[in-house]
Amino acid sequence: MATGFCGNCSRLLKEFTAHFRKVYREIEQQIREVFRELSQCTCFRTTPERMFLRRMTQEFPSLHLLYEDETQLLDQESLRGLNSLASSENTNLQMTAAMYYLHLSHHLKSPLPDAFMEPVMALLLSTDLNVQKTISLSLVNLLVKNNVCKELVIEMGMLVPILELFQSGDATGQCHSCACVTMLASSESNREAITTDGIIPLLALAKSYDPQVQQSATWALLHLTQSESSIRILCQAGAIPVLVLLLQSSDSEVQFYSCTALCNIAAVQEHHPKLLSIGGHFLLKSLLTLMSSPVQKNSNQACRCLETFSKNVLIQEQLMDLDCVLPLKALLKTSSPESAITLLSALSARPPNNDILVSEGLLDEIGQLLHHHRCSSVIITHSGKIITDLCSSCEGQQAVMESLCLSGLLSALQSSTLSDETLLHVTTHLHHLMTWDPLKSTLSVTITSDQVSRLVKLLGQTQYPQLSYNSAAIISKLEMTGKMAQLLRPHYITMLEYLLVFLKSKDVNFQQLGIVTILNLKKDEDFSSLLANSKLELQLWMVHVQTEETRRLLQKIEPLSPSSVNL
Repeated sequence: MATGFCGNCSRLLKEFTAHFRKVYREIEQQIREVFRELSQCTCFRTTPERMFLRRMTQEFPSLHLLYEDETQLLDQESLRGLNSLASSENTNLQMTAAMYYLHLSHHLKSPLPDAFMEPVMALLLSTDLNVQKTISLSLVNLLVKNNVCKELVIEMGMLVPILELFQSGDATGQCHSCACVTMLASSESNREAITTDGIIPLLALAKSYDPQVQQSATWALLHLTQSESSIRILCQAGAIPVLVLLLQSSDSEVQFYSCTALCNIAAVQEHHPKLLSIGGHFLLKSLLTLMSSPVQKNSNQACRCLETFSKNVLIQEQLMDLDCVLPLKALLKTSSPESAITLLSALSARPPNNDILVSEGLLDEIGQLLHHHRCSSVIITHSGKIITDLCSSCEGQQAVMESLCLSGLLSALQSSTLSDETLLHVTTHLHHLMTWDPLKSTLSVTITSDQVSRLVKLLGQTQYPQLSYNSAAIISKLEMTGKMAQLLRPHYITMLEYLLVFLKSKDVNFQQLGIVTILNLKKDEDFSSLLANSKLELQLWMVHVQTEETRRLLQKIEPLSPSSVNL
């Protein structure tokens, strides 16, 4: 979306707006009474305030009729009245203007004219806390709906009174000001100003004992981790220890915001030493604990954060020492196992980890996962990689054969929703697994008629040559038992056509794979009979003649020495 917020932030903002709309309805009656009493006072008999208040008194009972006619709410008369009320020393009059802006913030659908921002600045500078709270809430609503320019708010100097509201000691005011800062930080050009003056007070609020204040401050800090420059300033100001401690919060939203902020910081590798400098592996232990959270988004975010760290070999060693496999296996059984499988894929890429991963029974979980999530590209791609990585040992190969891993990968071939790119990963892993004889035998026994049909269909995938190549490579390694020949026979005529394309290819690799596949299929007499006197056999002879001619010509050339070739 245009604001750059994730789905969760958008949801929270909508809830935030809905909540205060409810508050507004509850105090609407009070607003009417204020307007009525003020309009009757002689203090404003001939002033712009008097005219404005009289108009509001007359129109407020039917303000719902003006929701579609914003010109009446934003005309010059209203502006003059708001300027007079906002600049008055009477806090009741200031509150009247603040309430008018609150009404505007709920119902305005178009941008607020810049001239109407001057009274907002005056109201933010009010000495009355209730006025400040009301106008800051109005500003939050306007920012959420993009009714005001975020850059203009900073240019007008509003950040100073917004940040001063942090020191008010009032939880509601602090939450409003934090929300303002969060909205303003969504604009990249504003972050420098906010990080210069706002980080220290935000960090102080993040330590608040009030859960709502702590949540609002952490949310604001999260939005300051969207650029490397602001991250650097955050780290210099001591944000990392605060964010790490917030992982222990009893508030699940605070946990999520702090974990996401740390994930953003971890994406910049220069900050890893600082992140890990807290003694006793405190950060990693906290993330592993959060990974077991019953709140799904928190456990997933902890996984993502650890996956970012896992690019560091030392951190991988520490994670394995902290027995990270058990909670990761538990996450594989949840409805959203993507983040866990991604982290496990990163861990399996490091050979010293593989014996532990195999001994912990990870391959059994992967096999189950493949059968339950046949349409997830992320799960299928990373599962295939883990299986291939763990097959580097005899124990790993044995574990694969005893699990549902091979049948799970073969089942993925049949999915009609997977992209060609995902199918390429699947066929690459299957081909690699068939380089080990025990796995080749198991796979040849496991494959079904439908899966053979799918391989043959992929063999003719001319728009994606590498996918076609992988499919042929798998077929070339299938053990041609009686059962396998029976599965392949219905496709022999189609395969003759596809293999002819391989032999005619200018790519030598395709030609050679075509020949190897033909050699394997010729173990069945039915295929040999179809091959005889076919176009494919004629092309084989032509390839043979060309190869012989090339060999004869090469014999006439004195072989170059290795040193000359290297030059």
